[in-house]
Amino acid sequence: MFAVYLFPCLHTSVYTRAMAKYYTLREANEALTIVRPILKELMEIGKRIRVHQPEYWSVAQKSAGNGGNPALSKLLPDFDRLDALLHKILDMGIEVKDLTIGLIDFVGLHDGREVYLCWKYGEESIQFWHEIDAGFSGRQLIDWE
Repeated sequence: MFAVYLFPCLHTSVYTRAMAKYYTLREANEALTIVRPILKELMEIGKRIRVHQPEYWSVAQKSAGNGGNPALSKLLPDFDRLDALLHKILDMGIEVKDLTIGLIDFVGLHDGREVYLCWKYGEESIQFWHEIDAGFSGRQLIDWE
């Protein structure tokens, strides 16, 4: 259960926002100064965990119902840090979509409806948006504001 719960969040968010925080394009771009280093560290931790996933899974299976395992205890700091950093972003009302490529969405309003202001790690600024149900493949260039 340990690995099944944690490893999916390394690729796709399992969290949903509790209360809508609508970002303007300017606010979302300003938030990137805070989010960029957090996301970078999240991606590094995620990569480390994915690289070691086979051995992590083996250790987790061996210690399940066994009262713990010293090797498993060494893994916990990465998972604790990942959880803390992930919640920093989520608490800002930002949705984490993919930690492998550093994909996040800011909820915004366009023409009176909710949309995502979409940003991928490495991009200089937020330049794309998509409908809530469209996903990354539905990204469109922002042509407003």
